[in-house]
Amino acid sequence: MFDLKKQLLKLYSVSVLGNLSLTGAWVAILAARGFSLVEIGFAETCYHIAKLILEIPSGVLADVLGRKKTLVVSTLIRIVANLIMILSGSLFTVCLSIAGHASADSFCSGSDSALAYDSMKAAGEEKRYDRYESAQMIIYRLCEGISTLCAGFALILGYRTAYAAGIVSCAIQTVILLTLKEIRTGENAEKHTDSLMKKIKDCVCESAGFMIREKSAFRLMLCNAFVGAVDILLAFFLQARLTEAGIDEKLLGPALFIMQMGGIIGARGILKLKKTSYSVIFVAAVSGVIGGVLLEHTGIALLMTAGGFIAALADDALQVRTNTRLQGMFPSDRRATLISMDSFTFSVVMIILSPLAGWFFSVW
Repeated sequence: MFDLKKQLLKLYSVSVLGNLSLTGAWVAILAARGFSLVEIGFAETCYHIAKLILEIPSGVLADVLGRKKTLVVSTLIRIVANLIMILSGSLFTVCLSIAGHASADSFCSGSDSALAYDSMKAAGEEKRYDRYESAQMIIYRLCEGISTLCAGFALILGYRTAYAAGIVSCAIQTVILLTLKEIRTGENAEKHTDSLMKKIKDCVCESAGFMIREKSAFRLMLCNAFVGAVDILLAFFLQARLTEAGIDEKLLGPALFIMQMGGIIGARGILKLKKTSYSVIFVAAVSGVIGGVLLEHTGIALLMTAGGFIAALADDALQVRTNTRLQGMFPSDRRATLISMDSFTFSVVMIILSPLAGWFFSVW
């Protein structure tokens, strides 16, 4: 029998180390190195292309080979990507590094959540998964906010030092991940003797079959992706629009940090609304992100910041509820693959909405 508390604590620790970074403002770092906005945009495109290509295959490998192994692979890939960025001197090598980070994100996506849920399920504690999901959202928002505040510090240190710190962080994460216990469900155990190709084929076919049968799961993914995409795009454009609204540059970081805190309140507050139906939560979340967009259009810095705060609150509340609901629907031996399909859906929605959002925020 394994210690569930230690297992989850290790996953939390890895999450903190992974999200707390000096290179979170990588766009600003590249701009400081002399790369144009067009070149930075191309690098961003490379990230999304690599993420889309590897998202589902990485989930399949996590279910077939083990979630612990793919998490370790993720940190090792990130170390290589950081090394490439340190040595980079051209747009090609920068894009190679960015694609490496996308690959690392893909191998991590789904694997950590699947391992956490099945660990809780093995201990008979899966009903508490919403607390885990809430804690992870809080960690993400808090670390993202701190990283935003440290953006200027990263520029002072220099990009090589900032990415070197990332390598040290990844090394520590790898050591922690190696101490995790891999959870093998009954379904996985029964197929342990099958060949690798048969396992991969079965995983792909069964996951696709699940998505076809359980249309409600896809609707949940799509609804959640829409709300999340609007929130993220709003936060992205607010970085520029707040400055245009006349906010002092020294207050930009704190304003962005305050917006991240909205997510923490949403992720924590949703735990107290367990009896509230999903449809009510969804309507409230959509209203929240639309309200955030409307407040952004006031042109008043204080109200714009409040809009970002409200949108983050609504997004994270829905995210926790949706992810908890989906985990209960997913079969254990296909969990990482299906979570990756959820991430894939989000990426597709982002690709569709991003150019529309660019037009909307620039024209209106």
